[in-house]
Amino acid sequence: MKLVWFALLCLVALPAIAAVDWVKVDKSKRRMYLYEHGELVREYRIALGKEPKGHKHQEGDQRTPEGLYYLDNISAQTHFYKAFHISYPNKQDIAYAKLHDLDPGGDVKVHGLKNGTTARPEFVQSFDWTNGCIALTNDEMDEFIALVPVGTPISIEW
Repeated sequence: MKLVWFALLCLVALPAIAAVDWVKVDKSKRRMYLYEHGELVREYRIALGKEPKGHKHQEGDQRTPEGLYYLDNISAQTHFYKAFHISYPNKQDIAYAKLHDLDPGGDVKVHGLKNGTTARPEFVQSFDWTNGCIALTNDEMDEFIALVPVGTPISIEW
């Protein structure tokens, strides 16, 4: 009985995990911010696509999109350590691509390091290396998935 009460007391004493309701990416600063009810709860150093400046318009342009999207599902099949899919392309992206006869692409994610990476995470994250995604370290990716519910809006801006 004492063990049960001790366990209950431990649970009560633990801090609540944040319920992030907005993710903001500042591409120019290479930072991602997690907010709960307007209050900053986490900040991460990120890596972006190899051509980070400007909005993604087509498959293969190495750019990370800009605009308002949603984190719509956690990907089970990926070449990276865990991945959270971003709802790119949105209606505006599709309309632009159609007007200019482009393929907008669509496999844009927040993800961890590439599977099999042996370099130190701090080194890998010191430059832009993705094909247009947003990269975190693997430890940060675990935390990100724990804090951010599916359906959370993500705003990405320069």
